[in-house]
Amino acid sequence: MTVRVDLNISLDGFATTVDQTPENPMGEDWGRLVSAYTATRTFRERVMGETSGEGTTGVDEKYASAYFEGIGAEIMGAGMFGLHLNADDPDWRGWWGEEPPFRVPVFVLTHVPRESIEFANGTVFHFLQASPKDALMRARDAAGSADVRIGGGVDVVRQFLAAGLVDRLHVGIAPILLGDGERLWDGLRGLEDGVEVVSEVAESGVVHVTFQR
Repeated sequence: MTVRVDLNISLDGFATTVDQTPENPMGEDWGRLVSAYTATRTFRERVMGETSGEGTTGVDEKYASAYFEGIGAEIMGAGMFGLHLNADDPDWRGWWGEEPPFRVPVFVLTHVPRESIEFANGTVFHFLQASPKDALMRARDAAGSADVRIGGGVDVVRQFLAAGLVDRLHVGIAPILLGDGERLWDGLRGLEDGVEVVSEVAESGVVHVTFQR
């Protein structure tokens, strides 16, 4: 069983953007940051529900496909689930509609107690007030022999990395500069010490870097 992280970041290390508006809640920069990933066949099928088979099939697709392979449970923060913006909505069920792409138990770290939410495709959101270590114990029990992914957001990922709880970190470094946002690498000096580092450049210009313990 492996604890995994996969993130898209900019050349200057930012995994979040700051150009959101009420009219464009994701922001133009977010589209630029994840454009190579969202163009892949796997993203279009697994996340968007497309059945045409269209989408890129190169190096970016290889990593997009691997993102979903072998996962038995996921951990995410309240912000990734959308609770920061929808905390007062008891009917909020996440960003993904009635077919979330996870298809496994998902443990959402939050200070707001909520009942679990179950979907027909196997996704179940459980809401926990727990430390990274305790949340990982719950996720490991749910995953069995499969892997656990720390999905985000950035602060949650940094907490797990700082605690030494991540076995494999993959970042897709987009060839753009954001200049502001939330930086992945803050407080993680020397993260590369004692691990195997492999990099691969995709046709899109994205550099895929993997840190493996």
